[in-house]
Amino acid sequence: MRIKNIVESICKKYMTRNPYELAACESIKVIELPLGGIKGYYSTCYRQRIIHINSDIPENDRWHTCAHELGHGILHPNSNTPFLRANTLFPIGRFEKEAEHFAIDLLYSDEDMREYLQYSTPQIAECLNIPVSLVEYRVSVMEKQLRFLE
Repeated sequence: MRIKNIVESICKKYMTRNPYELAACESIKVIELPLGGIKGYYSTCYRQRIIHINSDIPENDRWHTCAHELGHGILHPNSNTPFLRANTLFPIGRFEKEAEHFAIDLLYSDEDMREYLQYSTPQIAECLNIPVSLVEYRVSVMEKQLRFLE
């Protein structure tokens, strides 16, 4: 729920859920360019934070990639996961999972998700074109929030 609170705070502060607009508000430059088999990555260079997005992937994938990489920029601003992956034994799985949760919390608000709660988890995943595990995460966050409010 910590990540969702961060997302909601940023969305409220800047009054948008658009990952490109949020990146600009946070002074994170977004660059779209051909990246081969990579969807995107986050980096810093001379204190400039940059999101690189593969221009060859479909628009909806670019949107999600921007949200995911924005998650790295907000949650892990000083981490360089490509470097860590290539040069250390540091487990980056936690960073990737947190960035993915950030993206899902950003792209699918509670109001958006309520529309789908009448369906099964696999049906929601198919409708939203996201993995079942992320639907399970998003629904569990909503359930925790409801229990907290009781």
